[in-house]
Amino acid sequence: MADDLTLEGLEKRLGGIPVTRGVSLDVARSEIVALLGPSGSGKTTILRLVAGFEVPDAGSIRIGAEDITRLAPQSRRFGMVFQHYALFPHMTVGENVGFGLEAQGGLPADERQRRVAEALSAVDLSGFEARPVTQLSGGQQQRVALARALAPRPRVLLLDEPLSNLDPTLREKTRRELKRLIRRTAITTLFVTHEQEEAFDLGDRVAVLNRGRLEQVGSPEALYESPATRFVATFIGRSSVRPAKWQAARGEAELAEGVSWRATAGEPLADGAEIDLVVRPEALSVSAAAGPGSVAGEVAQRRFAGHVAYFEVALASGESLEVLAPPETVGIGQRVFVQPAQGASLPRAYRREAGR
Repeated sequence: MADDLTLEGLEKRLGGIPVTRGVSLDVARSEIVALLGPSGSGKTTILRLVAGFEVPDAGSIRIGAEDITRLAPQSRRFGMVFQHYALFPHMTVGENVGFGLEAQGGLPADERQRRVAEALSAVDLSGFEARPVTQLSGGQQQRVALARALAPRPRVLLLDEPLSNLDPTLREKTRRELKRLIRRTAITTLFVTHEQEEAFDLGDRVAVLNRGRLEQVGSPEALYESPATRFVATFIGRSSVRPAKWQAARGEAELAEGVSWRATAGEPLADGAEIDLVVRPEALSVSAAAGPGSVAGEVAQRRFAGHVAYFEVALASGESLEVLAPPETVGIGQRVFVQPAQGASLPRAYRREAGR
């Protein structure tokens, strides 16, 4: 039976340096939550705290009503899949999966065999018990690692960059399989990744970390469309950032070029405040003719992406804007005009960060 997982005010210092700063997070029963952030953001440390490999300096970890903050890893009944799977190359598939049952000593041989078969069936590897793991593909090895974690019937599943060592094509296929398997087992899951696509595809919700703090927790749609902080707005998806001045009465950002664009304040902003305006490529349009609120520039780069292309437009200020448009819209070296696209989501305004 899956259980709720609750992290409350987790603090951890390593070598005197804060790695996690007051992290609080609820993972509901049977929910999949991704910990997403750049290297050094604290996501792996959080997973190690939850697994019991590290003890927090402050805060607590609960599973249901049970406080497990200082419980030994083997007593937590959590399953974990490591980045490199940690399979034993000298063992068969069945022996590897059965190894996950070692902590539950005293299981009768027939029950142990039944659990191994059940776990392999869950990952679509029935009949692979006698196969050496060295004869499996990367995706199959990943599923063996998952079966080993599932065999003891864990209360929570923890995944540490589970797909990072697969090639892109196999990674996408395995990601779909992994989500289907987790859904089938209905197990509470917390996983670490630095890949946004992976977090958005697998996670019901995504927790964005930055320098040990949780910046925002929400659905992929909420993070993309309504980022709560400048970091989330620039870390999630693609965007351009322009310095501007906030015009509170009109809900507009005044750019250095003397034009004003309608915008949404991503946080409380005073009238006249110096801001960073974060603009998604699809929120802009580009053309050879000037339009209302347009800024002039020159197409510096074009990145073809199938039925669309990303155009980098260099501005006279030395900065640039990225625009998403059909590939044939404009050409490299062409003088163009960029303006907000009609009907698109508004850019978001955030307080200018010191030093920018």
